[in-house]
Amino acid sequence: MTAPPTAQAVMDALAEKADAEDAQFLQRFFKTGPEQYGAGDVFIGVRVPQTRAIAKRFPDLPLAEVDRLLDSEIHEHRLAGLVILNRLFAAATASAARGDGSDEQTRLADFYLSAVRRGRVNNWDLVDSSAEFVLGEYLWSRPRDLLFDLARSDSLWERRVAVLSTFAFIKHGDASTTLALAELLLDDREDLMHKAVGWMLREVGKRVDRAQLLQFLDEHAPRMPRTMLSYATEHLTPEQRADYRARR
Repeated sequence: MTAPPTAQAVMDALAEKADAEDAQFLQRFFKTGPEQYGAGDVFIGVRVPQTRAIAKRFPDLPLAEVDRLLDSEIHEHRLAGLVILNRLFAAATASAARGDGSDEQTRLADFYLSAVRRGRVNNWDLVDSSAEFVLGEYLWSRPRDLLFDLARSDSLWERRVAVLSTFAFIKHGDASTTLALAELLLDDREDLMHKAVGWMLREVGKRVDRAQLLQFLDEHAPRMPRTMLSYATEHLTPEQRADYRARR
């Protein structure tokens, strides 16, 4: 009988691809210095495509072993755990579509939310690689009050999870929750939130309805932080972008 896969096997596979120079670069890129948003995060120097390729080799990793990856201090371990979790959730969703698996979806969504709340999904790439694929897809056909609770959190990463989860809704053609959260977060002080909200607003205009984006901008552009407005208007005409900038 083949032994079940383990977190240690994933960690060992990542260690084989580790590169000290890349680790130094990634620690600078993800702002791991004192008082920066990624303070204290540890990298071993495995690039994202390599991490994803390794995670793909462990599609049946038990959830307890995924938890071990998420509890690691090493960033690439946590990213691999989230990529595996995405695949587990996608498989549960496929089962649910066949009439089975909704309980497993709930178990995985609760598992993800627990990881978020205990600070294990704690950098922007970790959020952006997971929120829409687990929590967003889970809440697509369910009440979404949870996202508003997360958006009011003191945690930058919980707030970013709230916004990035709505990317799943946008891809389903629904901009309502994105727009409501964007209004709620207009006064957020974090640049990473300005980027996240602006990005999702831009996607509303690209994927759902440009008129809804323009209506939001007409009402809120004067209050929007510069970065948020820049991201939101990226695909508008130069004249439209200049007009909205002038309203600030």
